[in-house]
Amino acid sequence: MGQDDAVTVDQNSCDGEDSSPSPPHPPPPHPSSKVLTLPTVLTLGRVAAVPILVATFYVDCWWGRTATTSLFIAAAITDWLDGYIARKMRLGSAFGAFLDPVADKLMVAATLILLCTKPMDAVVLGPVPWLVTVPSIAIIGREITMSAVREWAASQNGKLSKAVAVNSLGKWKTATQMIALTILLASRDSSFERLLPSGIGLLYVSAGLSIWSLVVYMRQIMRVLLKK
Repeated sequence: MGQDDAVTVDQNSCDGEDSSPSPPHPPPPHPSSKVLTLPTVLTLGRVAAVPILVATFYVDCWWGRTATTSLFIAAAITDWLDGYIARKMRLGSAFGAFLDPVADKLMVAATLILLCTKPMDAVVLGPVPWLVTVPSIAIIGREITMSAVREWAASQNGKLSKAVAVNSLGKWKTATQMIALTILLASRDSSFERLLPSGIGLLYVSAGLSIWSLVVYMRQIMRVLLKK
């Protein structure tokens, strides 16, 4: 056998190795058919914590303030944890996807209303009764509007649903909200009262992000509608 033949044989053997079928890709994760998965149980826990949060908020002593702040921090952690577990363990479900934003809105709206009904006295800011009320109206109003818009988009077509899908701006808004409300709840204790201005500032930042994200979603919807 000549050198040319040997080269041909080597090339054919290499071609044979390259043409071997690649291993099949793992199938994409499917939503769990179970209703009470671990992420859903955590989400239900956040819903159940709302009336407890309301009760402890009006307990006028140190442990009531501590319990309220601790409950809210636990709710914020489980908000991240249930999504992480659902993705990591493939335990996402249609019921969980529906319930998760409902639990978030209930917790945030309840906390904002509670803070409005019992405003804090801060020497550095003075008695300004509307200080928390104004951003609270903006945040709650945005959440009600977006819930209605997403429900309407889901009844139309897939492009509209994609236009109102959660984006990075919405995630920043949620993170800022959680930090601001944690600070505001903690600052009801005299030991953390000096944190109140930063909590108020973050709440206004969160309100600004809420309005901004609403405008972004509306612009995306208009682009889809105008292309029809």
